[in-house]
Amino acid sequence: MSETTAAETGAPTGGVRTLLRLEGLALFVGMTVLYGVWDGSWLLYVLCFLVPDLSFAAYLAGPRIGAIVYNAAHAYLAPMVLMTIGFASAEPLVLSIAMIWLAHIGIDRALGYGLKYAKGFGYTHLGRIGKFSS
Repeated sequence: MSETTAAETGAPTGGVRTLLRLEGLALFVGMTVLYGVWDGSWLLYVLCFLVPDLSFAAYLAGPRIGAIVYNAAHAYLAPMVLMTIGFASAEPLVLSIAMIWLAHIGIDRALGYGLKYAKGFGYTHLGRIGKFSS
């Protein structure tokens, strides 16, 4: 039996993978610069930046639950809703948290940490990560 290539599984390769990682980097830089222009508290930024990574703990319940919780903390949906609420309500703290959260997601994507599949932590929409990555 031959090994399945990344392209056959639908994982991005080559220029597409590079573009997706650059988009992540742009999101990280953009949200961090916007946060600075917004004059947000850098202490809050430091304290909140790694909070989404607490979702790793859900992997203790197994890869399926881990992937669901990790993806909920690392998808754009929730922080974009939070940002919209922050703008609509003119709440600076809500906007700050949304920008920090999006910056976190951006750097993760830039580093190749994509949304997870239930097969295991190393299986992401950006391709495999870890010791078996391509």
